[in-house]
Amino acid sequence: MSGVIEKTENEENILTVEGENIAKVAMALSSPTRIQILNFIKSREVDMQEIAELIKQSKANASAQMRILEEVGLVKTSYKPGIRGVKKVCSTDVKEIRFKF
Repeated sequence: MSGVIEKTENEENILTVEGENIAKVAMALSSPTRIQILNFIKSREVDMQEIAELIKQSKANASAQMRILEEVGLVKTSYKPGIRGVKKVCSTDVKEIRFKF
């Protein structure tokens, strides 16, 4: 994905999307579930269990939704120590999306 995160003067992160990537990002945003996830994680880092509970689906389904958002550059995931092993946590720096035609 060649979307570029750029900083504006007021330090808000903007994802600028061009060309064939417009359709990919638009597809990722076409799901009310993924919009719900983005709104939930926009101001904090959350783990997959929290996302699964939010969307009332299994962790596997939540992970599939997150993978779509990650592939187009809308979220970042990482692994952190958990109670039993590691846990996958998700966050986003994107505050605005711009499509350039």
